[in-house]
Amino acid sequence: MAKARYVCQSCGAVTGKWAGKCDACGAWNAITEEAPREEVPLSGKKRKSSRLTKQIDFSPLSGSSQVIARQQTDMAEFDRVCGGGLVPGAAFLIGGDPGIGKSTLLLQIAGKLATKTDVAYISGEEAIDQIRLRAVRLGVEKTPVQLAAATNVRDIIETLDNENAPRVVIIDSIQTMYIDTIESAPGTVGQVRASAQELVRLAKRRNFVLFLVGHVTKEGAIAGPRVLEHMVDTVLYFEGERGHQFRILRSVKNRFGATDEIGVFEMMREGLVEVPNPSSFFLENRSEEVSGTAIFAGIEGSRPVLVEIQALVSPTSFAAPRRTVVGWDSGRLAMLIAVLEARCGLSFSGKDVYLNVAGGFKITEPGADLAVAAALISALHNETLPGDCVIYGEIGLTGEVRPVGQMDLRLKEAAKLGFKSAMMPPLPSKKSLPKTDLSVTEIKSVKQMVLKLAG
Repeated sequence: MAKARYVCQSCGAVTGKWAGKCDACGAWNAITEEAPREEVPLSGKKRKSSRLTKQIDFSPLSGSSQVIARQQTDMAEFDRVCGGGLVPGAAFLIGGDPGIGKSTLLLQIAGKLATKTDVAYISGEEAIDQIRLRAVRLGVEKTPVQLAAATNVRDIIETLDNENAPRVVIIDSIQTMYIDTIESAPGTVGQVRASAQELVRLAKRRNFVLFLVGHVTKEGAIAGPRVLEHMVDTVLYFEGERGHQFRILRSVKNRFGATDEIGVFEMMREGLVEVPNPSSFFLENRSEEVSGTAIFAGIEGSRPVLVEIQALVSPTSFAAPRRTVVGWDSGRLAMLIAVLEARCGLSFSGKDVYLNVAGGFKITEPGADLAVAAALISALHNETLPGDCVIYGEIGLTGEVRPVGQMDLRLKEAAKLGFKSAMMPPLPSKKSLPKTDLSVTEIKSVKQMVLKLAG
């Protein structure tokens, strides 16, 4: 009888005994007992110790290749994130918090694609009647989407492994799939890895687009082994706050397009509605006569996005002041406060600092440093910033303001939305500003911004 093994459900590390903490990834309470995996192919026959081998064929890099036509989903925001459309044979992994709208998004896409090609929607979490109820709410109940409720990967492969297979297959979700030749429960590392591997291999062989829905952990990462993200061609995260109607689809890996591209949607009763101009949505209902607010001109992928950064500085009665951040990196806020105190003589000791990115948006680029600093200075001195001014730039530990990428796109977007001025880093050598009506002020150091805002 084979000896049982213990597998970490976060990273897939295997140990001979149970432990409370995984030595490989540091996760707590993630190690569970699994039966040893028996190397059995999907045909059910035992693998032989030796098999026939053959040499592989190499092709020159300079050879001609066929131009691959992308499949448009007729949902422009989704096509943008995918790099311009769906590539045949590509595997997509979509992750997000429970209830954020992953199944809603994929069912809407399935309804649009089904009018042009064959689409199969296979659910391991819902019955067919439950999917039909959602389809009625979304208005896609008349589209010819093929529905199935199944969790056995061998049955799915037996159904799809033919020349008449659908051109788009949606699996909701990969954590519910299992292979009956592996003695472990669905959702474990072994099952998720093996199920995804077989489904992706089938998609490449039959040249259909595969969508895999992935659950996420409480930290926000896709549950299961990290190798799952390496198997697929594109990894998409569906983000958003439950209190906000906006949903952001972000590409973190894409073999056929740019990474960090975003698509913006608005969650409505009838489903997800595209937001073609997210800057105007993020800036609506803002007040220009309140201190502690600054407009940041950011870049997400190839798209310029203008968002409002809000800061609040208030006295505290506690020994350790609070530093609360929503939508930005808390470690970067601590660094920025230290720079303002050390290089500019400002004092945030004895004061709580709250920072929020309006609209539920999450900023990942360092170009927001200057806008955050401006919002903090404005909140500290209770001075209102100009409402028609956009700000961007990266701040170093010495207090200098450094250039950021794609400055021309940021200024053009600001001018298009009616802004009149901009605070930005000095231009690099041999570069010139685009022709706009903006009044541009170059900020060389954060101390210069403090002096400018003070008078």
